Amino acid sequence: MNVLMPQLGETVAEGTVANWHKKVGDTVAVDEILFDVETDKVSMEVPSLEAGVITKILVPAGTTVEVGTVLAVIEGGAAAVSGPPAARPAAQAPARPALAPASQPAAAAQRPAPRASSDAGTKARAASAPTELPTHRQGEMRLSPAVRRLAAEYRIDLAAVSGSGRKGRITRRNVIDFIETTKSQSRPAAAAASAPTPAAARAPAATTAARAAAPSLAPAQSTAAPAGRVQPFTRIRRLTAEHMVGSKATSPHVLQAVEVDFFRVDQVRKIVRDAFKAKHGHSLTYLPFIAHAVCQALHDFPNLNSSVQGDGLVLHEHVNLSVAVDLGPEGLVAPVIKRAEQLSVVQLATAINDLSARARSGRLKPDDFANGTYTLSNSGAFGTLITAPIINQPQVAILSTDGVRKKPVVIETSDGDAIAIRPVGILAQSFDHRAVDGAYSAAFLDRVRKLLESGQWPVEV
Repeated sequence: MNVLMPQLGETVAEGTVANWHKKVGDTVAVDEILFDVETDKVSMEVPSLEAGVITKILVPAGTTVEVGTVLAVIEGGAAAVSGPPAARPAAQAPARPALAPASQPAAAAQRPAPRASSDAGTKARAASAPTELPTHRQGEMRLSPAVRRLAAEYRIDLAAVSGSGRKGRITRRNVIDFIETTKSQSRPAAAAASAPTPAAARAPAATTAARAAAPSLAPAQSTAAPAGRVQPFTRIRRLTAEHMVGSKATSPHVLQAVEVDFFRVDQVRKIVRDAFKAKHGHSLTYLPFIAHAVCQALHDFPNLNSSVQGDGLVLHEHVNLSVAVDLGPEGLVAPVIKRAEQLSVVQLATAINDLSARARSGRLKPDDFANGTYTLSNSGAFGTLITAPIINQPQVAILSTDGVRKKPVVIETSDGDAIAIRPVGILAQSFDHRAVDGAYSAAFLDRVRKLLESGQWPVEV
């Protein structure tokens, strides 16, 4: 049986083999974990669909390949266990250089190592490069937006980056590795250039030249870094970081906020609170009410339920509501409630609770992250005042729901203005200024506020 890179959602075309849990010659059972795969949306474990012995691993850990690529071969039945792995035909190197394990001499001869430790290594790569450049260097292969953004941000000549994708395609991981390698090379040179040695004092020109030789990707360090323990990013933390940096580089973010009186929402919550929790096993929070109001408002403000594509907007037919879920130090994920505009407050509460529970127990699937059109970020449980959230690409807006506190407000009564104690919170929206302007976003927030403050909320427990 061929082990393939799985389909990781309708919108995901490739994945990265993060780690192999088995090696050639190992026996594997049905549903036993074979490898970890990660994309820009999710990291997950992939189990074996068949029992047998692994006879080939064609794609090493750290390699990004397209969906459907053969990653390994499992032989089942008597043939798989009749003899030792050495008695079987040797695994042939795949035709695509990107899939060849880095430890094979043939692969090393065909393409340069992705990491170089000196300028001599860079020259060696140039000397050993094939006469015909890979298609991405001829401008014939499309590069992903993430690759283009990173290259532009760090001013990288992509001709110097080795691609590990299909047909030599440059992936985001290739660019990040190149940046890290260049930074690590620059540190010794920068340290040597700044050392107060007698030779340096007598030869200022040489010192200046040494500093100039340091790659531009490495920021100048005038003082030694403080001592501390290095804690590597988890896969989800790293993916979150890359996604956030890419979003800030892509969208001109603007923040707007409104203050909302949750008095009417609170009245409904108090009436049904006990019965709701007894039936559903979780509390009825403010979030599903906010989600319901957002879905209603987006019907009249469709440009916020959209994605930028070229010189225009793709206006989405349904509201697929992404809900940010905090995983603690592990990171942040934003699974999606499909067609949320068709759901009641109770149904939204159930869907949000289900996604949160599955996210924290690691049971989300790639399709749970697909096709989101608008995002809710909920920091209110921690009592935050106002949050400026980062847009979840390729969406154009995200709403932060912050803490609700009791405070004195001025209300209108039949006898005139009066002061009352009300539950008040702030809703803050970050929007992409390419997609809409401030007046459009403000009108949307005003609609959400009015729905929450004056809406009738029939909650059938």
